[in-house]
Amino acid sequence: MQYHLNGFTPGHPDVSPAASTAARHRGANGLPEKVDVLIAGCGPAGLCLAAQLSQFPDISTMIVEPKQGRMEKGQADGINVRSMEMFQAFGFADAVKRESYWVNETTFWAPNPSAPGEIKRVGRVQDVEDGISEMPHVLINQARVHDFYLDIMSNSASRLEPDYGLKVLDLTVDAEAEDYPVTVTLERTDPERAGQTETVRANYVVGCDGARSNVRKSIGGALHGDAAHQAWGVMDVLAVTDFPDFRMKAIIQSQGEGSILVLPREGGYLVRLYVELDKLHENERVSERGLGIDDIIAKAKRILQPHAFDVKDVVWWSIYEIGHRLTDKFDDVPAEDVATRAPRVFTAGDACHTHSPKAGQGMNVSMGDTFNLGWKLISVLTGRAAPDLLHSYSRERQAAAQGLIDFDHQWSRVVGARPDEADSDMPLVQKKFIEGGHFTAGLTVNYEQSALIGGKEWQGLASGFEIGMRFHSAPVIRLADAKPMQLGHAVTFGRRWYVFAFAGEDDHGQEDAPVSKLCSFLETSPDSPISRIRKSGEDIDAMIDVRAVFQQGFRDLDHTKMPSLLRPMKGRFGLVDYEKVFCSDLKSGEDIFDLRNIDRAKGCMVVVRPDQHVAHILPLEAYQDLAAFFEGIFLPK
Repeated sequence: MQYHLNGFTPGHPDVSPAASTAARHRGANGLPEKVDVLIAGCGPAGLCLAAQLSQFPDISTMIVEPKQGRMEKGQADGINVRSMEMFQAFGFADAVKRESYWVNETTFWAPNPSAPGEIKRVGRVQDVEDGISEMPHVLINQARVHDFYLDIMSNSASRLEPDYGLKVLDLTVDAEAEDYPVTVTLERTDPERAGQTETVRANYVVGCDGARSNVRKSIGGALHGDAAHQAWGVMDVLAVTDFPDFRMKAIIQSQGEGSILVLPREGGYLVRLYVELDKLHENERVSERGLGIDDIIAKAKRILQPHAFDVKDVVWWSIYEIGHRLTDKFDDVPAEDVATRAPRVFTAGDACHTHSPKAGQGMNVSMGDTFNLGWKLISVLTGRAAPDLLHSYSRERQAAAQGLIDFDHQWSRVVGARPDEADSDMPLVQKKFIEGGHFTAGLTVNYEQSALIGGKEWQGLASGFEIGMRFHSAPVIRLADAKPMQLGHAVTFGRRWYVFAFAGEDDHGQEDAPVSKLCSFLETSPDSPISRIRKSGEDIDAMIDVRAVFQQGFRDLDHTKMPSLLRPMKGRFGLVDYEKVFCSDLKSGEDIFDLRNIDRAKGCMVVVRPDQHVAHILPLEAYQDLAAFFEGIFLPK
């Protein structure tokens, strides 16, 4: 991380000085009259968005939550590798890695042929395929994920804190109004004022308020889909057992009692079990069965035979019914009005898609929703992009959610299948687990060509960076200080775009070489996208951050000979930024040019969005193509 740019700042570098706007005016009711963005719900989706917005104190943000304070336990726990990559952009991936349980191996259990009433291990597989990410698959209490986001918010210049004890009751949108067109009715849920209502006007509202979302209902949205009519129980327990894989992720299918998913948790002792309970009738709700924790424990004991299972403490439990549902649209603009007005209200997470927890994707996809939306709202609210940009949120994330629903349908059927439906060479559930590895890792989201995603004409220049997919990091060495690092870790959350210039084999930064010529165009030409959008007094990398990667080792290059754009002078003292130039990691043998199949002779540009997705690949000399691409995104200064 970089700090001290504008003078030495003592104390914790993650704590920003409070902005003058941090203590915004609130009325007698303790609430603001108007805000730029109102977020409904302090779940992972809402807090992910709030953490992004909190870094921009000129954007007034309010996040409301019906509960009376922070979550402590329960709900989701799985963090796939894609979310860990996202956490790296926020700066807390290392903290999550330290606290969490790492899922290294998954084992598979089925009825013992010689004793069908008992289970036997029938397979095992490495949980995450080698090389698909530098990050692990981990399990951690959802409440801790909340804490990390809340810390970012409270340490930001905005000093953003949630307003607990409030929920969105209803809202209306005045499509003709330019400023604060959304009128939101909030209902108090704290015991002293329960039922009282307040009104706040907003420019944008984001409903992260769950499957029963009032935000979704207010804009006429509904969840469509089906239910599996199957009750499942989930419990976080401290238990004593002789089941040998109690600290492994395990998928257990019994002969006649159903299935269990065993998920060890952080701390070395806690374990979560998802336990298949009863089949429900067509119109029956799970609440009508009167099932409780004793039913979950009893079923788990029967499935785990011949192994003992003695629960010592129940930390949290719940019973739910599996359903797969999706809304028609993730914003408030009907299809026929897309050409004439921009969205003002959005839904994210369970408010617009629900599914089973078996694939461990709920929290991950929900955060992916608002990681996609956050930089777009910031770009619009800070005047760097037109409001039409916001149409892309529903288009991109609805397709991602549909992929989740389709996968979850298949995976739920496989997990719930009778084990005698498996092939003899390998259990069916193990085969499907391996086949779905990239999906469950969160690595199959592919945004289609649009104003934000370029065409594939030049994909061959770097086939390992697939356009529309997330930027697949790889090891590099930073030139100025010889630090080994992951190139993808240069991408931090916010509104900034990145252009990575991968140099050809004879290019070492010399004046007449392609990287230097590209940098000269971007820095000085009036046609440059940087020149077009850069405001007076703004650092040259404020909106488009250009970095270069060379094929030579770090001892073979001279940082002082690099183009000035790659060692820009920034801040009030004009200090040099030494973190723009990288080299191949020749010592380890993990050469990024080989790993990502980058054309060694020609090199290329890789354009990366603020949400870490590859937006475009172009030849190093394609200046006008690069300028035209950014012209479709940024407003001129």
